[in-house]
Amino acid sequence: MLLKQRNESAFSYLYDHYSGSLYAVILGIVSDRELGNDILQDVFIKIWRQIDSYDTTKGRLFTWMLNVTRNASIDVVRSKTFQQSRQNKELTENTYENGGTTHTNTDKIGLRKIVHKLKEDYRVLVELSYFEGFTQDEISKMLNIPLGTVKTRLRTALIQLKQAIKP
Repeated sequence: MLLKQRNESAFSYLYDHYSGSLYAVILGIVSDRELGNDILQDVFIKIWRQIDSYDTTKGRLFTWMLNVTRNASIDVVRSKTFQQSRQNKELTENTYENGGTTHTNTDKIGLRKIVHKLKEDYRVLVELSYFEGFTQDEISKMLNIPLGTVKTRLRTALIQLKQAIKP
């Protein structure tokens, strides 16, 4: 595998083809574009340094990169610096956001927590489809799985989510 040999053109290909998807995942967690760019850069540095820890028998490269991205984003959100900066911004940003209308945040209603309890195959599809806005066809091509499988897994995931949300 060229990536494990630290081939720069392989990493350039990886960045060119997957940075947009990973950036969307980051923005779904952080929602600050400038900070998202910083995290994306850090993620690709981590991928470069930790590529030897990727095991082809445990899953697809894209899934591994998604996990690295998600974990890096969550680490930033949990950091004290981020929490303090959010406390200082939160009132003014939320007050004037969307012309003063209320914006439903999936994190505040606990939907993301429920989604994260899903099986990995379902969770990735729900995040890409509903939180990141990719079409089923795009997800099929991105993850290299049949479109029918994407549709079936999303339907199953939605049924499980519906059952988890019922009182």
